[in-house]
Amino acid sequence: MRVGYLAVDHVAAHLRHIAGDYLDMFTALFAEHAPDLELVPHDVIGGEPLPAPDAYDAVLIPGSRHGVDEDTAGWVAALTDFVREADAARTPLVGICFGHQLIAHALGGRVVRATNGWGVGVHEAQVVAHETWMEPELDRFRLLVSHQDQVALLPQGAELLATSHHAPIAAFRRGHVLGLQGHPEFVPGYAEALMAERIERIGPDVVETSRATLEQPTDHGVVARWIRRFLATTDADATRP
Repeated sequence: MRVGYLAVDHVAAHLRHIAGDYLDMFTALFAEHAPDLELVPHDVIGGEPLPAPDAYDAVLIPGSRHGVDEDTAGWVAALTDFVREADAARTPLVGICFGHQLIAHALGGRVVRATNGWGVGVHEAQVVAHETWMEPELDRFRLLVSHQDQVALLPQGAELLATSHHAPIAAFRRGHVLGLQGHPEFVPGYAEALMAERIERIGPDVVETSRATLEQPTDHGVVARWIRRFLATTDADATRP
């Protein structure tokens, strides 16, 4: 399955020794847990043109330091339009963190700054709706997170899949669209380095508490397999115009 990977941010050069760029993190994740997914990168934030909405079997929009309302270079608006066009073309879409927020925003939901501050470290989400592609089945899953914006209102027709104490909408599905607030691709070393870089913005107390969670095991492998099964099921069900 060929998946268009729309790069909306890059790891700072001085941190790439930890796990590479974001594309490298996703490539490593899927190589282990979903090896038949082929990521085809498009450097959207770097100015590379967006692909046609139906150019790939699916599209992945990862995380970004930017927000859905930040658009000094114009790429956020272009990507928002792309999401709507891809949705109309019934192209399976997966959004991670910023991608999760942008997809919700593009399809009529609402994204806000979290009133409870930054979410960082390992967070646990409770599954509130089990779907057939969520195998192996878990009632709760843990992922590394790093965000201060979050989805506050789902698009019309979307179903809440998971919720957490920090992000009430931790995962959702809307037909052939899947959004996840957590980062299955992150590794603890990179999460810790990000917290250290942003300690003044996040707050020393929050960073100290969150660092202690990094020793907790995560369910990144399970979530990667969920994504693969979601895409397989959705692609099989999709009827492209």
